[in-house]
Amino acid sequence: MEQFRLAPENLSWRCDPAQFEFETTGELPGLEGTIGQDRALTAIEFGLGIRDSGFNIFILGEPGTGRSSTVKKVLQGRAQGEPVPNDWCYVHDFNDGTRPSYLALPPGLGKTLHRDVEALVGQLAEDIPKVFESKEYEQHKNRIAGEYQEKNKKLFQDLEVVVNQEGFILQRSVSGLVLVPTKDGHPISQQEYEDLAEGERSALDEKGTELQGHLNEVLRQVRELEKEMRTATAQMEKDLLLSTVGHLFEELESKYREHEKVLSHFEKCKKDILERIDEFRPSQGPQISLPGMKMGGQGPSFDRYRTNLFLDTSEQEGAPVVYEPNPTYFNLFGRIEHIIQMGGATTDFTMIKPGALHRANGGYLILDCREVLINLFTYEALKRCIRKGEIKIEDMAEQFRLIATVSLKPQPIPLECKIVLIGTPLLYYLLYQLDTDFRKYFKVKADFDRMMKNTWENVQQYALFIGAKCQEEGLRHFDPGGVSRVMEYSARLIEDKNRLSSRFLDIADLIREAAFYAEREGREAVSSKHVQLAIETKIFRSNKLEERLQELIEDGTLLVDTEGAVVGQVNGLSVYLMGDYSFGKPSRVTVRTYLGKGGVINIEREVKLSGPVHDKGVMILAGFLGERFAQDKPLSLAASICFEQSYSGVEGDSASSTELYGLLSSLSGLPLRQGVAVTGSVNQRGQIQAIGGVNEKIEGFFAVCKARGLTGEQGVMIPASNERNLMLQDEVVEAVREGRFHIWAVATVDEGVEVLTGVPAGEPQEKGSWPEGTVNFLVDRRLREMAETLHRFGRGRDEDKE
Repeated sequence: MEQFRLAPENLSWRCDPAQFEFETTGELPGLEGTIGQDRALTAIEFGLGIRDSGFNIFILGEPGTGRSSTVKKVLQGRAQGEPVPNDWCYVHDFNDGTRPSYLALPPGLGKTLHRDVEALVGQLAEDIPKVFESKEYEQHKNRIAGEYQEKNKKLFQDLEVVVNQEGFILQRSVSGLVLVPTKDGHPISQQEYEDLAEGERSALDEKGTELQGHLNEVLRQVRELEKEMRTATAQMEKDLLLSTVGHLFEELESKYREHEKVLSHFEKCKKDILERIDEFRPSQGPQISLPGMKMGGQGPSFDRYRTNLFLDTSEQEGAPVVYEPNPTYFNLFGRIEHIIQMGGATTDFTMIKPGALHRANGGYLILDCREVLINLFTYEALKRCIRKGEIKIEDMAEQFRLIATVSLKPQPIPLECKIVLIGTPLLYYLLYQLDTDFRKYFKVKADFDRMMKNTWENVQQYALFIGAKCQEEGLRHFDPGGVSRVMEYSARLIEDKNRLSSRFLDIADLIREAAFYAEREGREAVSSKHVQLAIETKIFRSNKLEERLQELIEDGTLLVDTEGAVVGQVNGLSVYLMGDYSFGKPSRVTVRTYLGKGGVINIEREVKLSGPVHDKGVMILAGFLGERFAQDKPLSLAASICFEQSYSGVEGDSASSTELYGLLSSLSGLPLRQGVAVTGSVNQRGQIQAIGGVNEKIEGFFAVCKARGLTGEQGVMIPASNERNLMLQDEVVEAVREGRFHIWAVATVDEGVEVLTGVPAGEPQEKGSWPEGTVNFLVDRRLREMAETLHRFGRGRDEDKE
């Protein structure tokens, strides 16, 4: 048994403060880079370097491992040396008004253009109405009207001369100009006309018909002259308007002559102004306005000539790095806002607003995968943007309306952005398995590990991290002892002497709490005492249930023996997971064997209180018994295994070796030491396998033994492969050093049963026999007796039947 006992030096790893060459972490330089994530950083650098649109990056890892802070730091460092992306402006669509087009301009020029156009629009709104109120306009208009009036007058004068020569005159009536015959210079009446001879009437009618043709021709010429006058007036207005606003556009056209799309937009603006002359003339009649309500039709609008400064990068340095914490559809892809006017909601191109994807265009966008998935439409729309290489702003509510309405459809902006999703491994593998598009568009996986190797270099980097965190948050700096205790806590978090935790969120919390206690004591530096105090108080805040269970064990409500020896009874060890806190406590496991063919019965399974992994561990016991003891005889036993006083679910196979020890004890009749608690899973070959929570289990049983009184015979038996996971509290290590408590590490069931019974397990001899007096010999003998008894019992029943 002594060969399985672990020395105190093997029960924990202690970080030597002497390796640190500083008085406090305040002397250390700042931390550059990320600690212990070489694989993830290599993947990130690859993903950022390759420009293909499908090589976006998925950052996966546990929360608190520095995923977000690392990728932000890497992207910000990279973005500083990259060019600033373009400014983007939206302008009015002069074709049908529903498809605003974009202008891409060099950084800062969009803001300048917006300012220039605002000044232009203000000048237009001021100058254009004055054109129609000016004396010059009235003079030109009167001149044109006078010219065409003279032409009309001349036409009627010439017509009147011809009519008079033929004996007719022109008279105005309700229906217009009419020809009336005359006699002696006076118009004849209807009676006089009827009294004329038939020949005279015919001659008058013939002349009247001929003159009516002349009249119609003159009237046609008058209408043509009126049309020409209106055309001339309109052309005059256009020329006058163009002369008024032309110089305003000329200045801007000269300034933006290198940008063809801007010049094309200015040309469209001028053309539209000339086509809207009727709107610019002063309106007649009163205008009505309601408080709080914007009314349409209150004079000409010049908004269509404005520019919507959609995205301004004038103050940006390098490429953008955008993190969107709430990636709703509109926050990510932009939106089209509306205002309430009489009759409903209206909008225009000036109300198009950018989203995070627009702001990150030309740079990098960071998103939380879970947030993307829980927001409707966001994930599918994001994939469409990557697939088409453009950002399209849509009104998603349009898809759910019963009646189609006219809405703006802005021209999509080309997308050139590296997208970084941050999520858990579960989300990554679910998307990879269930969504075929995901593997096309997120081809780079950057896997953040929750642990790193416990090397001298990483320990030194850890010290830099502690110093940087203290410097960043204005905390007390740590002395070498304090840093060493943080290192040991980090190894305890990961349950491995050769590893350190990468969950820097938990480490940062410990740094803050330890600094708080140092400041409260008025110390200049944080020592190991303050770190230990922070650890203990954090446990105290969470261990109420642990203390209640401890009290139940101490007062005998929960039955746990720590002395003596009992057949078929052994102390197993369980871990209780309480969210942010876990602890271990012993549980009594009892085994009863008897004659039958029922095999091993797991009572927890029968009442549906066990999980599948636990059930698997119990089933393995039958395989072990069969392989070792049923080569020359059938197994003719029934056994029941029970976790006593267990009223909730049991999961995991870490108690399978415990159950096997109880089973061997019950069959052999050898009592098991109740002062030794057992943990470890077992396979069908009898090898003890590693389990989790080994530190909590040992400390949980130690607390029970300490309360009952340490006798020097108590301890815990663990798998030998778990020795590297031991990071026990100083109190436990000291008890082992003083011989008041023990830790045994075994690799096989035979080694373990020898520790529990004090009897050798025995090695197999020729013909499958076992050395007399060994555990295996006693078990084999008992199984043979049970088989023979069952055989005799069965034969007797057959004789009775005969």
